[in-house]
Amino acid sequence: MKLAHYILSFLLFTLVACTETKTLEVTATAYNSVESQTKKGDAETAAWGDKLRPGMKAVAVSRDLLKEEGIEHGSELRISGLPGTYRVLDKMNKRWKKKIDIYMGENVQRAKEWGRQNVEITWVLD
Repeated sequence: MKLAHYILSFLLFTLVACTETKTLEVTATAYNSVESQTKKGDAETAAWGDKLRPGMKAVAVSRDLLKEEGIEHGSELRISGLPGTYRVLDKMNKRWKKKIDIYMGENVQRAKEWGRQNVEITWVLD
């Protein structure tokens, strides 16, 4: 059993060591799935058609991050100061640069309390 543990540890270490990540400082705001925050009138459907539900760890990203930084629909991001990973399920208006919008369900007060912050995001490059 110890041998299997060492082999598994070695394989995991090798996999992590071969994975290239990127870190970038961005401005982070928050948004909600409420009608007043959408222009389409469908507060649950994100830009790629994903359905947003309260409790999901999702983000919208500015389009420059998609074009220039290697972030894609479905990419997982780590956000400094927040636990876990967030999945890229939405994209922002073209006017925004180096910006993410963290999905906070229907809790508008929580989003207001978050406000605007500078954070570091980290993701794996494909």
